[in-house]
Amino acid sequence: MTKKKIVGHIAGADIRMLKIFRAVVSCGGFSAAESELNISRAAISLAISDLEQRLSLKLCNRGRSGFSLTDEGEQVYLATLQLLSSHQEFQRQINSIHSELKGDLDIGITDCLVTLPGMFITDSLKQLKARAPEVNINIEMIPAIDVIKATLDGRIQTGVAPVVGHNPNLRYIHLYDEQSHLYCSREHPLFHYTPDELSEELIAQCDVVFPSYQQSAEVKSHFQPFQKGAKASDREGVAFLILTGCYIGYLPTHFAQKWVDRGMMKPLQPERFNFVTPYAAITRKDLAPNLILANFLDVLQIQLQAA
Repeated sequence: MTKKKIVGHIAGADIRMLKIFRAVVSCGGFSAAESELNISRAAISLAISDLEQRLSLKLCNRGRSGFSLTDEGEQVYLATLQLLSSHQEFQRQINSIHSELKGDLDIGITDCLVTLPGMFITDSLKQLKARAPEVNINIEMIPAIDVIKATLDGRIQTGVAPVVGHNPNLRYIHLYDEQSHLYCSREHPLFHYTPDELSEELIAQCDVVFPSYQQSAEVKSHFQPFQKGAKASDREGVAFLILTGCYIGYLPTHFAQKWVDRGMMKPLQPERFNFVTPYAAITRKDLAPNLILANFLDVLQIQLQAA
């Protein structure tokens, strides 16, 4: 007579049934296993019957004579102990990998985001370092367009940049909506004008700082009233020129606030001259699985959900 063999592959539901089977055997029966498993005797009986059908084997005898394993049940029990032990060791090793993350996180960030009230990037890097003390964090401060390029060519694993358009090869996680106002310094003639004295026409006659970095069409429209001025490659350059007293210019409100608090700058008609820039964390869609990056994005999502 040909002996039956265990058939099929092991699925998640099988692991559960095998754990129930192990508990029944170790407890010596269905009734004794109820408190161990915290499920009813009927549920235990159903699980064992399902397991027997799954394996095409009779595993145990149950009835008035009590609980006992069949010969096949003895073999399956030994195999179950080996499988569940291997399963437990697999989980332990995976947890060990997560707890002993080593390597680099290369991240590119555009300028002047450190003063944002929602410190999602800072707090996420802090949490990543707590999870994985041996991870090396490398931050490169680069223009927004270079953040996109470096992410696409793999030079950095993730970046933070304004969303000017959506690249189909990138994945975006929205972080901030950055508010910008038009500012002048206290050295500028408009600084001493009252709100009633200021007019759009008067403001439009001033020299303005035109940013030379990439912008959306909506942001560009806010510079159309102005005809002359200087150029700056980043927001810090804009601030330098505004502080000369020769120019007005747009700055993020969080970045300009330190000068406003010190009486060195003020916004000009903020209800009229303002715009919002969305910022996102970006990653390449086809990037190979990376546990360090996955952990960083995980803590970043936690920060965003808690905000």
